This record gives sequence, C-alpha cells and structure tokens, in this order.
Amino acid sequence: MGNALTFLYGKCCKPTTTDDSLGPHGISAATVGVSALAHDLFNFEITSQVPEGLGRYVQSSRKAQANWYRKIHEAWKQAKPPPQTAEEASRLVIEILKRNQKADVEGLLSFYGLPWSHTLVEVYVEAPVSSLPEGVRFEFQTLPVDPKAVADGDTITVYVRASEPVVSSYVPREVNLAAVQRAKAREKRNYPKADELHQKIIDSGYRVLNIDNEEVLARKFRIRLRGIDAPESQMPFGKEAQQGLLKIVGRKSLKVLVYGEDQYGRCVADLYCNGIFVQEAMLKKGLAWHYVAYDKRPVLAKWEKEARQKRIGLWASSNPEKPWDWRKNNRRE
Repeated sequence: MGNALTFLYGKCCKPTTTDDSLGPHGISAATVGVSALAHDLFNFEITSQVPEGLGRYVQSSRKAQANWYRKIHEAWKQAKPPPQTAEEASRLVIEILKRNQKADVEGLLSFYGLPWSHTLVEVYVEAPVSSLPEGVRFEFQTLPVDPKAVADGDTITVYVRASEPVVSSYVPREVNLAAVQRAKAREKRNYPKADELHQKIIDSGYRVLNIDNEEVLARKFRIRLRGIDAPESQMPFGKEAQQGLLKIVGRKSLKVLVYGEDQYGRCVADLYCNGIFVQEAMLKKGLAWHYVAYDKRPVLAKWEKEARQKRIGLWASSNPEKPWDWRKNNRRE
C-alpha cells in the first residue's frame, strides 16, 4: 500500500487548474469563471435547471447537482460582498460542498475553470471534533471487513471511504477521474472499459466497492495490531488465531487508532469493533502473545497472564513457541 503515513502527512494536493486554464465557457477563469458561475446560479433560481454539460465533469446525479446549486445560490446571496475573484468563488463552493465527494467538488470547479489548490483544500478538510489519545497520529472508520482480508491473527487489510476526512484531500486526481470514467462506462454497459479503469484504481491502492447497493471509492490500508503477536499461519495454533480474529472483525466496521507504521508499510494500530478492544479479546482468548518488545502497556501483560492461568487457547500447550523466535529460526523478520 506504500508508505501510509507519508501518504497522509506528506504533500498536499497539487493545483489542478490555474488562472490561465480554460473551462467549458471558453475564457480564462481569471476573467470569466466567477461571472459564469454567478450567471448559472441566477438561471437556476429562475429555471431550477443545472447547466448542460456539467455531467461530463461530475459523477453524481442531476438531482444531486440541483441540490448543490440550491445551496451555493443561497450562500452566494448571503455573502457580503459576493465572491469577486476566482479564489473567493472556489472557497465558497468548497465550504458549501465539503461533505460531498472530492471528485465532484473538483469537477464542478473545473467546469468553471476555478482553482483547486493546496491553499483551498484546507477548507475542505474537517477539523477533528475531539482530541486523540496520546500517541495516536490519526483515526478512521473502516468499511465492513472482508473475511478474506484477515491474513492471520494480527494483520488485516481494510478499506476506508475516500470521502473520510483523513483520506479525502489526498486522493490522487487520476484516481478520482478514473472512478468518474468507470461509472460512466458502466452506465453505457462498456464493462471491459470499466474493468480496465477499475484495475487502474486498484493499482493505485484504491478500490470501488459495492456497499448497500452504492458504489464507494475506498482507500486500502494494511493494519498490524499494536501490542500483540499471534502465531504465524504455519505455526501450531496459527489457523486458530486467524479464525479467532476473523470471528471478531469479519464483515464489521472498525474504529482504527493509528500510532505509526512498521517496516512493511503497515499501520500499527489499536482496533475497536462494536465497542470491543480487539487486542484485549485476542489476548483473553489465548489467541496471541503480548508483544512486549514493542508495547509495554501493563494491561496487555495482565490479559495474557489471565489466559495463561486459565490454560486456554495457545496456552493449552505447556511450552508454546514464541512467534518472534519462530520467525528468527525460519529467517523471517
């Protein structure tokens, strides 16, 4: 998946248009983009119709587009004074539509030749509603976990909606564009083209998933559960550990608190599933060791000790082999 922390904390989105770029109205955004938008908003007030041709730039339905214009028109009227420059118009649009898909907002701005740059993206990202626990770099909610994505007892692959604040401002332009083009190809039943575009999306670390009959663009993350080490798949009790984690998280959405990244590009994180602390459940069921070399939280040692005393899970064996020793003996990191 690449370097996840660099992805999230690295460079911001590059500008996709400049003051010299041309929108469909045929004149530079610096001179006409604002006027063209104002004209279309005035026309919408009279006719309730969105401009022809906008559908080539955005993915959402015309009903959704009409809702955008209604909100933008109201904000435009209330602005004192109304936007005069391309940047002012872009800021208003981004602020009003910040809860919509980034690809649609960017497409609407491109339709008028209005700028989308890193200086404006800051408006689009919602501020955190609460402070994170000490050491947590960021938090996100996942889509339901695919059972096939649970690799073993301490590693899973998850997907996060591209509209999630922690992801939305970093989705590459080409991925958003491919998602729009794929949707249009499917509308035309050009499935080979749609599959080709989806493969491009997948190669970039994303995927379009069908969630409750809705097509959702999502970012892929590999997660290493912080503070525990489960038996490897080839080890005794490895299969049981993998099945135990699957039983806890399979087909459920997770709350993920990311502390850092390991040498394999995986997010090292605490997981919560329906209020259950996943690492706690794994330790208490005797499905994993406390990985004390990397996490010295006393509570993890306590939960492992409880399972040892009850001789459940891997502790039913008198001397289970430690996963880190097994990896060393098998020349694995």
